[in-house]
Amino acid sequence: MDWPHDPDGDDGSEGRRKYGHAVLAKKIDEGEDFPFTADEYVDQYGDHPVRIDYETVVSVADIFEDIDGDTEFEDFPEFHKTAGKALREKDYWPYRLESA
Repeated sequence: MDWPHDPDGDDGSEGRRKYGHAVLAKKIDEGEDFPFTADEYVDQYGDHPVRIDYETVVSVADIFEDIDGDTEFEDFPEFHKTAGKALREKDYWPYRLESA
């Protein structure tokens, strides 16, 4: 795929040091960006790459595909809960728990 920036560059995984949630979260300025909706996030970053593991890169839009666009994020915990659920449902979360 033709990404707007290198998936492993400074705007991406930073040399494969950041994956999934970390790549999604670093696009947000906590002091300035909240609140925002899922649609606003995808409009701005939808074509950006997110490294899931050593061989998988998907777009932000792929991760947010099943999240209602009107979902509003007031803070990081809300964003992380929703993004984490989407990552797990799409099997983009490499960790599996048998029980919590």
